[in-house]
Amino acid sequence: MCYLKFDKAQMTNLQDSLFKELLITNRSGAYCNTTLVGCNIRKYHGLMVIPVPELDDENHVLLSSLDETIIQHGAEFNLGLHKYQGENYSPKGHKYIVSFQWEKVPTWIYRIGGVMLKKEIAFCTEEYRFLVRYTLLDAHSATTLRLRPFLAFRSVRQWTHENPVADCSYDEVRNGVRMCLYPGYPNLYMQTNVKNQFCYGPDWYRGLDYPKERERGYEATEDLLSPGYFEMPIKKGQSVLFSASVDELAPTQLDRLMEKEKDILDSRSSFYRCLVNAAHQFNMRKDGQHYILAGYPWFKCRARDTFIAMPGLTLSIGEVEQFEKYMDAAAVAIREFIEKKPVSVPIYEMEQPDTLLWATWCLQQYCKNVGVARFDEKYGSLLAEIMDFLYAGHHPNLFLHDNGLLYSNGRDQAVTWMNSLAGGRPIVPRSGYIVEFNALWYNAMKFYEQVLRDRSQGDNNMVAQRFADQADKMAVVFRETFLNEYGYLLDYVDGKMMDWSVRPNQLFAIALDYSPLNVRERKGVLDICTKELVTTKGIRSLSPKSGGYTPMYVGRQENRDQAYHQGTAWPWLMGFYLEAYLRVYKMSGVNYIERRLIGFEEELYYHCVGTIPELFDGNPPFHGRGAISFAMNVSGILRAIRLIEKQRAAEEAAEAEE
Repeated sequence: MCYLKFDKAQMTNLQDSLFKELLITNRSGAYCNTTLVGCNIRKYHGLMVIPVPELDDENHVLLSSLDETIIQHGAEFNLGLHKYQGENYSPKGHKYIVSFQWEKVPTWIYRIGGVMLKKEIAFCTEEYRFLVRYTLLDAHSATTLRLRPFLAFRSVRQWTHENPVADCSYDEVRNGVRMCLYPGYPNLYMQTNVKNQFCYGPDWYRGLDYPKERERGYEATEDLLSPGYFEMPIKKGQSVLFSASVDELAPTQLDRLMEKEKDILDSRSSFYRCLVNAAHQFNMRKDGQHYILAGYPWFKCRARDTFIAMPGLTLSIGEVEQFEKYMDAAAVAIREFIEKKPVSVPIYEMEQPDTLLWATWCLQQYCKNVGVARFDEKYGSLLAEIMDFLYAGHHPNLFLHDNGLLYSNGRDQAVTWMNSLAGGRPIVPRSGYIVEFNALWYNAMKFYEQVLRDRSQGDNNMVAQRFADQADKMAVVFRETFLNEYGYLLDYVDGKMMDWSVRPNQLFAIALDYSPLNVRERKGVLDICTKELVTTKGIRSLSPKSGGYTPMYVGRQENRDQAYHQGTAWPWLMGFYLEAYLRVYKMSGVNYIERRLIGFEEELYYHCVGTIPELFDGNPPFHGRGAISFAMNVSGILRAIRLIEKQRAAEEAAEAEE
């Protein structure tokens, strides 16, 4: 039975279905993204959105949409849907949708009188090619299929408007045409697997409206060019395939290629399998290396996100080799940064002061998964380079003070994951002794000590003892600096400046493998976080009881920036919260964790189906906001699922021994 499916009543109700999106990616950062009813509502939407490195480092929309029309006895039934200014929808083809389901590929069933048409779409994993297959399931008279493409040829951050510069000419290719609207872009090849008649008639469709952009405070209309349409007869039981690509392909290969794509895709048959598919979507390959995209549709590869997301996207789903591919690419960036060389790989923000701390935590998760021997062979030297760099104080904005704590200047620039800006300055100016930086540093020192002692060599034991002594000293100072009389941790301390806001960053001090707090102190921190920060959709970035609480992520950019880390709920933090909960309450926490995860399962049917968005409002009804698919969130939930599995396995093993 299909897990992701929607019936006619759900699909024809535009108030609901218009804001359900789908995302298909390949392994180069290219994607297909639209709504379940085929109506684009974002400037980032398009059936074929690809990078064009000759122009810039952004993605570009080539094929925006494709209208299908069924023709019988001279009557035309257009299955497309577009929103125009003033709440005008045309041609309202969504009313013909009988069902939508997504197991291997997104699949629609349309009914037009006695005609039943199945539509399947795919985006090729290894190339820039969008495929759609139409199968006529039933028809009682001669039927014609018409396909009308809408072209944009623009960056995802720009708009297309009617202009005299666009090159509307075309060249014929096998069963299709090729076009290129503007210099610098690749040719777009549009082909079908059967002979068709291309009816050339370039025309601009004006005033298409994108409500999600208006909601975000941006311009929201554009014009698209339709060069004409392809028309061909289709018989009952026959399949017609349409391909859009930057390369020509023999038409006879299209059906085989579609089947190949279906074969290599995993089934979205459960909550877990949907998240695994989502995890695979963040994989971007470039020049033979593998990178993690922070999210879709507008994020790039960011260093902090990479290291936080990597364990959940790989180790939690049993893909150790994929972890190594990601880490091998990231290691290049780490070493280049340590050696003060320009970072040559497409991983941004390596200079952030907590990046190497998160990299160490990420390596620790790998070590726990594969064992010290394999870890030491693969990444032992990398860990040593990171620890020596940090301990020696070589980072330009991360300083190890004599008291054992790490200090970072964040007054004038955002240095933590809470990095929203206003007028170029951080909205949450976290500076000085930052709580998660020091929690990560304590954990890193204890982890490094463990690795060194496992080598059982004299010099290693001496270094291990040095870090052990440093960690013991630091644990005392950590409690004196951050633990307040109310039982929770200050967010940061900078001289006489102490931030008493209740924020989730204190969770890392009780969730990591090594904590500078004792069990009683950890329980106190956990209880306050549970009371003030936990929601059904993630952990609030600020307590409602703290000043500046702004839970609704809505409005123009400046309004959203103010709310970004001032009360919105973040699912990725839930993974660390649940880890902390298990560390405090052991097996008695498993049922609680399972109940927390239930709230995320329903989210797979909203927003972008089958994945988790960037963040949620901090107050009910907890609407999903921001990017439609976010790597750290998918990772955090997969880690939580894996935590439960490991805890249950440990319980069963203990019962077996008894």
